[in-house]
Amino acid sequence: MASSKTALYTALAANLGIAATKFVAASITGSSAMISEGIHSLVDTLNELLLLLGITRSQRPPDLKRPFGYGREQYFWSYVVALLIFAVGGGVSFYEGVMHIQHPELIKDPFWNYIVLGVAFLLDGYSLITAWKAFNEKRGNESLWASIKDSKDSATFTVLFEDASDVLGLIIAFLGVFLGHELQNPYFDGLASILIGLLLVGVAIVLARESKSLLMGEGVDPGTRHQLQALTEADPAVQKAIHIATIYLGPEEITLAQGVAFQANLTTDEINEAIVRIHASVKKAFPAIKHAYMQPVAASETSDTPKDALW
Repeated sequence: MASSKTALYTALAANLGIAATKFVAASITGSSAMISEGIHSLVDTLNELLLLLGITRSQRPPDLKRPFGYGREQYFWSYVVALLIFAVGGGVSFYEGVMHIQHPELIKDPFWNYIVLGVAFLLDGYSLITAWKAFNEKRGNESLWASIKDSKDSATFTVLFEDASDVLGLIIAFLGVFLGHELQNPYFDGLASILIGLLLVGVAIVLARESKSLLMGEGVDPGTRHQLQALTEADPAVQKAIHIATIYLGPEEITLAQGVAFQANLTTDEINEAIVRIHASVKKAFPAIKHAYMQPVAASETSDTPKDALW
């Protein structure tokens, strides 16, 4: 979680400064692409604040109202961020580009645009490198897309996508300003703004889909599930782990429920002792499992047994 906050604070500082300089440059030059980039950075600044709010609120301890804690707050605010990128960042940038094409105006002197874009590229590039390092710490040997789909830390991959879209947006804005000025064609500037809007909409759709999946509840991957089954069945009191259900309540918070068939000759006290023993073993191997529950079931039951029969 510390690496997530480092990436967020870096992106927040970069976007806050960049947004101000972009708007100043846009007011001087009248560039549509620069206005779109200023809006982009302003939205990103708000997004970082919302993600930090989500992380802070998700770390509140359980209480009577939320006995399983507040871990999913992070997923909720990540979803809100995706909606903001879509509606404000993408929508306004697209609108600004269309208006500039309908009412074209040549950029007289792009000097300040180039200065701001250069500074922004350096700051956003540094922020992207920071976010990439934080993401790689948790990625392991997985491919980029597989890791994004499997990641349960929505703040980390949201910042990564934001920073990547920042850098790509800056390149598009530079091309729009450069080509529009060199070719004396104001439509390039408007087209760049539209492309930036489409870029943000695409990023928002991906982030919304991933955040929605986490918000609705995801379980552990098949490999982890098999390890949990093996740990349970390694106990001499167990015949078979019939059913294993898991759900992420936060990036580092998993709830586990199992239906377990115990040896037929065990007493109630021996089964209780086995449950305590298995839970200790599971939590030692997987510290992210904060809540573990076990229901003794008949050995004849299968994993296809309806949930209400198990719980």
